[in-house]
Amino acid sequence: MRKLYEKNELTFALGWIAIYVAGTSLAEMLSETIGVYKLVPAAFHIVLTACLFLWVMRNGLAEKYGLFLPRYRLLRAWLFIPLMLVCVYKIVFSPALRFSAAESILFVISMLCVGFLEEIIFRGFLFRAIAKENLTRAVIISSVTFGIGHIVNLLTGQNLLDTIGQIIFAVFAGFALVVLFHKGKSLVPCIVFHSVFNALSVVSNDEALYRALGGPVLTTVIMIAVSAVVLGGYSVWNWKHLEG
Repeated sequence: MRKLYEKNELTFALGWIAIYVAGTSLAEMLSETIGVYKLVPAAFHIVLTACLFLWVMRNGLAEKYGLFLPRYRLLRAWLFIPLMLVCVYKIVFSPALRFSAAESILFVISMLCVGFLEEIIFRGFLFRAIAKENLTRAVIISSVTFGIGHIVNLLTGQNLLDTIGQIIFAVFAGFALVVLFHKGKSLVPCIVFHSVFNALSVVSNDEALYRALGGPVLTTVIMIAVSAVVLGGYSVWNWKHLEG
């Protein structure tokens, strides 16, 4: 793995994206086959998380990929309020546990790992590989690629409207997170936000949200508009003012 990394970081990043996406899709299908929701994905994500974390640490790449606590003053922690607001919307509208207790635990474990994996792959490997040549291109490609990657949710039965909304939201979120990483240097806040956002889906109630906001289509439009304003504004502010 080290030889491929040293030879071409971009190929290395794309290879891990392929492994992660293909592996997750296969794990989801296997989990449905055996009838235990998220058992196989949780196991796959735990193993992959351990492998990537240990590889980064053993090769002395923690500094490059931001695996350290933020070095800017804690008094600036209010910068994360927009990310917190994006997280909590999932539990505002009649939160309800979506799965059994055991399945919920597996889901949360899997999502916590996914937060690390997607951040280290898209914001770490992919962004850093492209940024060596062109920073603007790196920001755009890492954000858009991250968003488009969510199209695989169609393979697990998610409907088209929800998938489109998720892709657009993920592009905005990806942009906000890559700016936060680039300007603040630490990937940890990105991992925490991403992991918490994913894990909170275990108690989200989409039907209640649809009823409150006027249906699936209007809800999707509203959420995209809010995401554009909140995450877009947050990204611009960080780009101008945040330094790690």
